[in-house]
Amino acid sequence: MTVPAAARPTPAARSTGWVPFLLVALVLVPAAAGTLRLVEVLGGPQLIPADPRFGASPAPLVVHIVCAVGYGVLGAFQFSAALRRRRPRWHRRAGRVLVALGLAVALSALWLTLFLPHQPGTGELAHQFRLAFGSGMAVSLVLGLAAIRRGDVTGHRAWMTRAYALALGAGTQVFTGAFGEAVLGGGELATDLMLGAGWGINLAVAEYVIRRRPANRAAAEAGT
Repeated sequence: MTVPAAARPTPAARSTGWVPFLLVALVLVPAAAGTLRLVEVLGGPQLIPADPRFGASPAPLVVHIVCAVGYGVLGAFQFSAALRRRRPRWHRRAGRVLVALGLAVALSALWLTLFLPHQPGTGELAHQFRLAFGSGMAVSLVLGLAAIRRGDVTGHRAWMTRAYALALGAGTQVFTGAFGEAVLGGGELATDLMLGAGWGINLAVAEYVIRRRPANRAAAEAGT
């Protein structure tokens, strides 16, 4: 007798999976740096190289760091298919929180880019990258929210995946920045290009995941 697919336990159904934890690991380095910066701007000791840009108006930076860490960690678990199946109500509630956090991350990033001087060691190209990708994250969140409100689950997942990929740019930039310094020897242009590469790599991975989903779904249906 053939056992129905819904009755057969699978590894994905029994566990959260490894993807969320890999994503959280990518968040850890920029989260640690952001926490040390928060300690400094809130009056604590200077534990990383000083950045005088935030002295006069630290509030947008505080919003950006706190919301980015929350968005990165909570958002990682939205990528667990097993968790979405077991706790759909949690997924919806967390999603509402994530839209608010994500918009705060994107809008505070745009504020910091528009109203503060360029980050030391970066140039106009990095400035334009920040404007483009910050805007792209905000637009992706709005489009993802609009998609789920009209019942378009596939479109919702695609846009939310893009938004999360852009939010995790700082994590990938830890590696692209180290690569740029080792191979290109540093400098303003190399730094700007490696910042852009971090966002670009994340978007490329996101698009790969988005396009793979229909194929995976069809294969699962064929195996039932």
